[in-house]
Amino acid sequence: MSDAWLWDSASDLGRGIDAGRIDPVALTDVYLEAAAEHADRDRIYARLTPGRARAEARAARTRARAGQRRGLLDGVPVSWKDLFDTAGVATEAGSALLAGRVPAHDAAALRQATSAGLVCLGKTHMSELAFSGLGLNPVTGTPPNRNDPAAVPGGSSSGAAASVAFGVAAAAVGSDTGGSVRIPAAWNDLVGLKTGLGRIDATGSVALCEKFDTIGPLCRTVEDAAHMLAALEGGHAADLRGATLSGVRLMVLETVAMEDLRDAPAAGFERAVQALQTAGATVTRRAIPEIAEAVAMSGILFTSEAYAIWRDVIEAAPEKMFPRILERFRSGGAFSAADYVTAWRRLEQIRAIYRARTAGFDAVIIPTAPNMPPEVARLTSDADYFVAENLMTLRNTRIGNLMGGASLTLPTGLPSTGILFLGGAGEEERLLRLGAAAEAALR
Repeated sequence: MSDAWLWDSASDLGRGIDAGRIDPVALTDVYLEAAAEHADRDRIYARLTPGRARAEARAARTRARAGQRRGLLDGVPVSWKDLFDTAGVATEAGSALLAGRVPAHDAAALRQATSAGLVCLGKTHMSELAFSGLGLNPVTGTPPNRNDPAAVPGGSSSGAAASVAFGVAAAAVGSDTGGSVRIPAAWNDLVGLKTGLGRIDATGSVALCEKFDTIGPLCRTVEDAAHMLAALEGGHAADLRGATLSGVRLMVLETVAMEDLRDAPAAGFERAVQALQTAGATVTRRAIPEIAEAVAMSGILFTSEAYAIWRDVIEAAPEKMFPRILERFRSGGAFSAADYVTAWRRLEQIRAIYRARTAGFDAVIIPTAPNMPPEVARLTSDADYFVAENLMTLRNTRIGNLMGGASLTLPTGLPSTGILFLGGAGEEERLLRLGAAAEAALR
């Protein structure tokens, strides 16, 4: 057994299993021991599932010895955000409102991943009911940030990112409604893939906004993200061989996304753009004014649906919630059905405009987050600061959700800064190939 396994990519671990150099049971034991003994264990994991993990690892070992592995990641241990139902194990979505909630069945994505051979290490902490991009959760636990112990990790897949960044999972599964995979990935120097709506079956995952909820992996490499996507949906991993930036056309979206950037994210983004250009990409900067209108409708589109889904549960015991999250949910009650329908009709028009104006480009690129991870202490003590930073944090990533496509964040090389590649619906494989080439250039 080797502690070095804790820092290998999931794909490299899979190759080690394939070659007979790594025993899935020994690998799982290394990760379970590391997680159990980690100083921030209770801030990263809501609960570990050692019995399940070891049983799945034994099955993976049997398949490996028989030459019947189900994919590259068969036998690789990963973590799951605590909104994916796990049969017989509590799934509480970071909220005291759901304390003691024990599902009878696994979520569809977990069933599929288990069928592909992934080993479930346990459930990770998250923002309360997934309704914050910061990752601060005074109710159940705030995970650590890789680069700043005083700062939040990003959310809502906060523990998912921390589990990979701190070496207690080889990869993680999160969800993304407005940035919840990509923000924590960026702030912890990871790769994060937001899939298109419906690409991965969300049945059995605790909903926030069903018209925007998606599932995606947080990983160490683009290759890992490709194989995680394949495992989560039961498909084949994107072929990344020969990926190049030569002849690639990229568009920097200047509307909203490039406004009021903090110094570090701006520097990281421009550093990344230069590296992409050096590797052969052509970069054009353009505005799409209608994007500002779409972003301004976020309150109607997201909070209305979230409050409609959760109103009865919340109002039965509002005192159990972190006040900032409670207030955000309740703000959705201020909009009428007419407001909501009108906003959705206009959003569909803006999506068509966006598709037309970006059609000649391989991807749109923007900074993943316009700000750096804020400090826990100030977010906890200053309500206005929490609201302002949460909205700023989600501003750029939410463009991807509003436009209805897939997107991929990569580390820029400067700590806690990311570059976000936006693609259309169903373009995950194309983004992953582009991401593989960009990853090489950014190194």
